[in-house]
Amino acid sequence: MGLDARLRERIHREGPIAFADFQEAALYDPEEGFFTRGGGAGRAGRDFVTSPEVGSLFGMVIARALDESWQRLGEPDPFVVVEAGAGRGRLGADVVRAAPACATALRYVLVERSARLREEQRERLSLEPPDEALGPFLAIDDEPPAPEPGRGPIVTALDDLPAVGVTGVVVANELLDNLPVHLVERAEDGWNEVRVDAAAAGFVEVTVPAAPALAAEADLVAEGAVVPTGARLPVPLAARAWLERVGTLVRRGEVVLFDYVDTASSLAARGQASWLRTYRAHQRGVDPLAEPGEQDITCDVPLEYLRRITERVGLPIEEYVPQREWMGRHGIAELVAEGDRIWQEGASRGDLAAIAGRSRGVEAAALTDPGGLGAHRVLVLRRA
Repeated sequence: MGLDARLRERIHREGPIAFADFQEAALYDPEEGFFTRGGGAGRAGRDFVTSPEVGSLFGMVIARALDESWQRLGEPDPFVVVEAGAGRGRLGADVVRAAPACATALRYVLVERSARLREEQRERLSLEPPDEALGPFLAIDDEPPAPEPGRGPIVTALDDLPAVGVTGVVVANELLDNLPVHLVERAEDGWNEVRVDAAAAGFVEVTVPAAPALAAEADLVAEGAVVPTGARLPVPLAARAWLERVGTLVRRGEVVLFDYVDTASSLAARGQASWLRTYRAHQRGVDPLAEPGEQDITCDVPLEYLRRITERVGLPIEEYVPQREWMGRHGIAELVAEGDRIWQEGASRGDLAAIAGRSRGVEAAALTDPGGLGAHRVLVLRRA
C-alpha cells in the first residue's frame, strides 16, 4: 500500500490529522518519505540548492568559525561537532578538507535519519564507528574515563543526536524549517487548528477548534505579535522538542543554526502561501498537500518562539544576523582573496586547485546574495 493510500486509511480511521502528522509522513515515511527516498539538496537531478551544495567555500567558512569556537572554549580535546540534518555529508567533507586548527581534537558527528543518505555519506567520507568519535576511552587511575586526545579528525554517522553530553558545537543548516509544524488560524475566541482530511480529488484542509495544549503553544508563538482574525501561524512543536534535546546535549559550547526565520507579526501578515513552501526538481510548488512524498515541504520558523524556547533550555540566542553578515564576520572575503591568489599562481597550468580557487568568488556571491541564500538567518546559541 502506497503512502497516499496509507494516509487515506489513517484519516478514515482517525478523522482529519494534524498537518504536522501529514508533513512527517510526507518527508520521513520509512518507505516513501521525500527524504527517505533520497530527495533533497543538490544540483542536477536534485530538488533544491542549500549553502553546502553551492561549493566548498561554505565549509571553509564553517571551519574558520569552528576554530574560533574551539579557541573560545579553551581548545578542548575532544572537540565534538554535531551536524544535525547532515544529508549526504557535503558540509562535513568540506570542513574536514579545510584542515582547521582544531583538526587533531575534532570529532565530527553526522546526524541523519535517512539510511539512504547515510550510505551516501560513506561515499564522501571515511567514517569510523561512533565509539571512535565519542570515545575510545583511556583508563586513568582514580579518574573518570576520558576520550583519547589528539586522534582527530574522526568522523562518524548516527541516525539521531548523541546520547552523551559534549563540549563543542552543534551545526544545523536548514533543519528547523523541515521539522513538522502544526498550523493554527486566529479565531474570534482563540485558535483553530488547520488539519488534513481526505477528499476524492486529493487531500484538503479543514479547521477545528485547537486543543488547549496547542492553543497555549499558539499563544506563545503569537505573544507580542499582531495576528488579526483569520491570520495563520506555524507552531513548530518538533523544533521545540529538538531544541530541548540539544539543551541536554551541549554541556559547554554553541549551537549555530542557518534557517528561514521571521517574526510572528511578519508571518501573519505575509500569509501561509509565503512561509509554507514546497520544492521539487528546483521548482517551487503551490500545494503542500499534493503528492505526499514527492516534494519537499518547508516552513519559516517564528523568531520569538525560538527565543523563548532557547532561553528555557539554557541556550539563549546571542547572535541573530543574516547569513551574508555572519559569513563576513568569519572571513569569507579573506578566503575569496586567497582563492584569487591561487588562481593567479596556477592559471597558466589550469590545475584543479587553481580552478577551485577562482570559483570562490562565484560561490561567495551566491552565499551572500541578499535576495537568496545570504538572506537566511543565522542564530548562535551559547552556553559557557
